[in-house]
Amino acid sequence: MAFHSDTGGVLERTHSDALNDHGVYVFMGDVDNESIAPVIEWILHENLVAKKKKRELLLMICSDGGDMSAAFALIDVMRSSKIYIKTVGLGQIASAGLMIFLAGSPGRRTLTPNTSIMSHQFSWGADGKVHELFATIKEFELTQKRMVAHYVECTGLPEKEIRKTLLPPHDVWLTAEEALEYKICDQISPI
Repeated sequence: MAFHSDTGGVLERTHSDALNDHGVYVFMGDVDNESIAPVIEWILHENLVAKKKKRELLLMICSDGGDMSAAFALIDVMRSSKIYIKTVGLGQIASAGLMIFLAGSPGRRTLTPNTSIMSHQFSWGADGKVHELFATIKEFELTQKRMVAHYVECTGLPEKEIRKTLLPPHDVWLTAEEALEYKICDQISPI
């Protein structure tokens, strides 16, 4: 429930509350700790607290990406969910947004026909003393390994093909049909 001061302090149901009641969460925007926290809380609530257990949760995603650490936090929660999580990509899913989309339950990842998909190597900046920068290189390498492993697990494609076609040094833009060919999604369908 959302609080609205213009209603005299009375709690008022929002559209988001109604969607959540039906196991639907719409995520639109940048991936960061603040934006991912409510999605994680929603999945945990449905798995641990909800009185009426749902057979499937629907996570709709339109995101051009963001923070990989925040994305992996959500991915880990999605993987631990006892309830299937269907992901639907719409508008644009890119970078960390694509990583989250890929984490949908096998057979339950849908792209709408007009979705733009962008895959690329992550980018990250750091500053500090030289010894700190060398220490940061380890995390760069670990993040890249986690990304490749995630693509391998979610698409079933070999690492060599993923590095060549989906994670080369440049951005890779795909149509929904091309994403289906690369096993990024399981189907293309309007909502």
